[in-house]
Amino acid sequence: MKNIFRVFCLVGMASTVLSCTNQAVKIDEAKYIMVIHGGAGTIEKQHMTPEKEAAYTAALTEALQSGYDLLKEGKSSMDAVQAAVNVMENSPLFNAGKGAVFTNEGKNELDASIMDGKTLKAGAVAGITNIKNPINAARAVMDKSEHVMMVGKGAEFFAAANGCDTVPASYFFTQERWDQLQRTKREEETGRAAFNDVDIRKSRISGVAEADKKFGTVGAVALDKEGNLAAGTSTGGMTNKKYGRVGDSPIIGAGTYCNNLTAGISSTGWGEYYIREVAANRVSALIELKKLSLEQATKQVIDEIGKMGGDGGIIGLDKTGKVAMTFNTSGMYRGTVDENGKISVYIYK
Repeated sequence: MKNIFRVFCLVGMASTVLSCTNQAVKIDEAKYIMVIHGGAGTIEKQHMTPEKEAAYTAALTEALQSGYDLLKEGKSSMDAVQAAVNVMENSPLFNAGKGAVFTNEGKNELDASIMDGKTLKAGAVAGITNIKNPINAARAVMDKSEHVMMVGKGAEFFAAANGCDTVPASYFFTQERWDQLQRTKREEETGRAAFNDVDIRKSRISGVAEADKKFGTVGAVALDKEGNLAAGTSTGGMTNKKYGRVGDSPIIGAGTYCNNLTAGISSTGWGEYYIREVAANRVSALIELKKLSLEQATKQVIDEIGKMGGDGGIIGLDKTGKVAMTFNTSGMYRGTVDENGKISVYIYK
């Protein structure tokens, strides 16, 4: 059996070969260069069809591949994060960009943030309605202004003036998200469970129960060849949100945080709890001050959020290429790619 050349292939969730390498790498020995998430919630196998599972697997794989390709070329972690998030923002499957949920008024209000672990520079936007890719607007705020966060019409004007693509409101309309809003409103009026009105398995957009209207953020963290980390998060917010509500996603330190000395973090879940926990920054602080591992720090923060009554997940990547994908829900759309280009995608707990 000597000198037999063995090829190890990773098979994806939809029985599709996602990547191959000529060397077996144990998961705890691999050096990861990107981790992404597409939202956490009550994601259960019983609510998924093979077609839906394959669609999510393909979208997550495309996002990871787009980021990996740039990193392989020697591009920055900031560019890789932006590219991966763009893929998810352009898909109707995720609650970000094209697939954004509707507010109580029947509008789409989008939030995003991005942070550079080398310089600690950051950019964020909230409550924007006509920018195709909110993460691009957040990057523009970081790179082309002296500010960190812009909101509403001012953010839209700035983003458009700095090259971000604008779209009409109709671009964000998807029938399933609209129907989701109507069911949520009926649930408020009658107290009847919204998912009684719909066969979840026939839904194309998610495998989650309707009760998870607060979930759906997307995010990415990357590590480039220069050893620099970057993190970004983008969302359409909460279905049926009112009064200009903004969650954790555009808030540096809550939804996104990144520091080369510790880790890059992106959050997904019930935003109010992540804001109160200052979740992303707390992960970094636990690594820096208590010398916890990334895995230990994310677990502690998710446990603390759970004790407050919140739920969701956190992804992280540190300077050594260690990764964490921690959540207290039944599932989280997530995936990794290592330095050899090996892509792994996961959905369930």
